[in-house]
Amino acid sequence: MNLPRFIQIHTLHNYPGALLNRDDAGLAKRLPYGDAIRTRISSQCLKRHWRVAEDHFSLANLGVPMAVRSRVTLDLIRRRLMEGGLSEALAQAAGEGLRDAGLLDKGGKESKGKDALETGQAVLMGYAEIDYLVKRCAELARENTEATALKASIGKFLKEKDEKKNIEALKHGSGLESALFGRMVTSDVLASRDAAVYVAHAFTVHEAQVENDYFTVVDDLQREAGELGSAGIFDTELASGLYYGYVVVDVPQLIANLEGEAAKDWATLPKEKRELAGRVVQHLLHLIATVSPGAKRGSTAPFDWAKFMLVEVGDWQPRSLAGAFQNALPTDHTALRETAVQMLADEIGKLDGAYGATLDRRFLALDKVTVPNAERLPLNDLATWVQAYITQGAAPAQAD
Repeated sequence: MNLPRFIQIHTLHNYPGALLNRDDAGLAKRLPYGDAIRTRISSQCLKRHWRVAEDHFSLANLGVPMAVRSRVTLDLIRRRLMEGGLSEALAQAAGEGLRDAGLLDKGGKESKGKDALETGQAVLMGYAEIDYLVKRCAELARENTEATALKASIGKFLKEKDEKKNIEALKHGSGLESALFGRMVTSDVLASRDAAVYVAHAFTVHEAQVENDYFTVVDDLQREAGELGSAGIFDTELASGLYYGYVVVDVPQLIANLEGEAAKDWATLPKEKRELAGRVVQHLLHLIATVSPGAKRGSTAPFDWAKFMLVEVGDWQPRSLAGAFQNALPTDHTALRETAVQMLADEIGKLDGAYGATLDRRFLALDKVTVPNAERLPLNDLATWVQAYITQGAAPAQAD
């Protein structure tokens, strides 16, 4: 059996005339790299779209409890308690009791009522954690019918070691998203989780190609009245490019996060403890390949499937292939995609020659390209190959 510690995923996506990820000024995000400024897509933007995608391979279809990222989670708990029959006053007291006990950072707010339950920043909480807190607050409210007493009771129960263990022991309590991308909290009650999936900022393999799109809006009623003026004049920045993306899956950490096991014990766990991790990565590969980020979807339709995807599995510490594009490719190249793949292949050859890393590789490509020591597969077979590696500890046998 040869369980892979790391799965590395390299992609090339092509997006023409789109605004995929905006900065604080509404412009396409940039990245200075090598000899040129590139346009980029932030890792947070990519993860957000993979996390909320709705299709056959969505994370929600894995049957694992999900999570919600919000500043008003305590208000959600308040409303859930009221739906369960608790009075508004006691439900409010329960939310404030959770806040005062340090469940979530209140961000220095001194507001009253529902606004007092808004936290200083959006915090990721699993629905299983929320369900448990609603249940325990409802039970305490039956024993403490005064708001002050309820707050005190909630503060006391959250400090009990057994309750902290109960929350931490919830199966998938903090949600699938935190199992994948981690969760950092300052609460003494909720547990932080190390990310099992590392996502780099995607960037163009060539110099940034941007255009200021000037446009007007026609006023239909004024036009019918014979007026020639517009209802508004606007501009926005659009960018085009071939983007290199890089994602790493830490298999031991993923199994530990999903199954509640210690990451150090990953290699000795039975097959059934690795099956969910295998399905998660199978879904994730489909999402990375086919789910597109992008603002202004109604006017740019920024949808694309990966033109190239390389998957590497092995025990060595990960290494990006971004160095292949430290010198930006010329944008007037007649075969930009094929050249980009060749640059990746050359980088792999150099790294293999220098380090002798033993990595098993498979790739997907639209063009006639080759990758050192790698077999070409369609997406479904590529995802199944990775899944089998995680669950069986070896590549699946090929049919004759």
